[in-house]
Amino acid sequence: MITLRLSIFSLLLLLSPISSANNQQVPPLVETSWLSENLDNVVILDVRADNKSFTSKPIYKTNKKTNKQSLARVGGHIHGANLVLYKNVRGEQKIGENTIKYMTTSKTNFESIVQHAGANQDSHIVILTNAESLFDLTMASRMYWQVKYFGHDLVSILNGGTAQWLLDGREITTNPTNSTIGNWKALSERKQLLATSNQVHTAIQENNSQLVDVREIGQYLGTYKSGKVKQKGHIPSAKLFPVSLLSSRNTPVKFSSKEELENLSKALGVNSKQDLITYCNSGHLASGGWFVFHELLNNSKAKLYDGSMHQWTLEGRPVVTMKIE
Repeated sequence: MITLRLSIFSLLLLLSPISSANNQQVPPLVETSWLSENLDNVVILDVRADNKSFTSKPIYKTNKKTNKQSLARVGGHIHGANLVLYKNVRGEQKIGENTIKYMTTSKTNFESIVQHAGANQDSHIVILTNAESLFDLTMASRMYWQVKYFGHDLVSILNGGTAQWLLDGREITTNPTNSTIGNWKALSERKQLLATSNQVHTAIQENNSQLVDVREIGQYLGTYKSGKVKQKGHIPSAKLFPVSLLSSRNTPVKFSSKEELENLSKALGVNSKQDLITYCNSGHLASGGWFVFHELLNNSKAKLYDGSMHQWTLEGRPVVTMKIE
């Protein structure tokens, strides 16, 4: 009898849609063919900077010489996709005497966002964007990181997003989606995915983690800076690994292959298997680097410095200019 009960219990575990250690069972990156076959089994979170394109028709252009059509602007969305406005995903946090912008929104706020997008606790969430730019690509990775940070492993990104879906000739709609509020819960805050300023400081002093700057080389060297940061340059000892190298340039913007990403790591002197911390100006682009190392290259020791250069320079910490490290 005991043996029978154990067998039934084991079977239920195998059939269960959710598991605390099932991130290896769920692909972090899926293609449109996979999503087309699994539309009834997932909840789609369509992350956009504004809501206009969600209900607009796509625009195509025709090459006069070849008469071939290409996508000029993404419009519409996959049937059943739920709109998430990116501006709501991040917020401010008071850290010490400073108010740090662009940080992960509160557990309560994020839980509400995901619930209102129709997700339940056992949902396989698929995140997508228009995939027209690097910013779009990293909106997806940033949303993905926050879903993971708050304890949910059943999550994937659609490679190429809505743009690839349209180019594949798959069906879309311009009608608003009436989402049913789900029961999704932010179960925990996984601090092992997050780096703080003090941890970055320790990484510099003890050389126990690689710092990976995913910005463009001009910002890394300090020839110019973003308006989000107070000082030019990069965090001491940081390796340069521009996130623009991690993806294709043209619409649809997609992640490069694992082989290419490994080769890029080696070429830029970044050990993809070692403890590392990715950062940028505000924690947005850095999520793309984190996604590559942690999810695609299977480095469970990769962390995201949420405050990034915005917090680092606001706190008056040291920076380096005109030097490749």
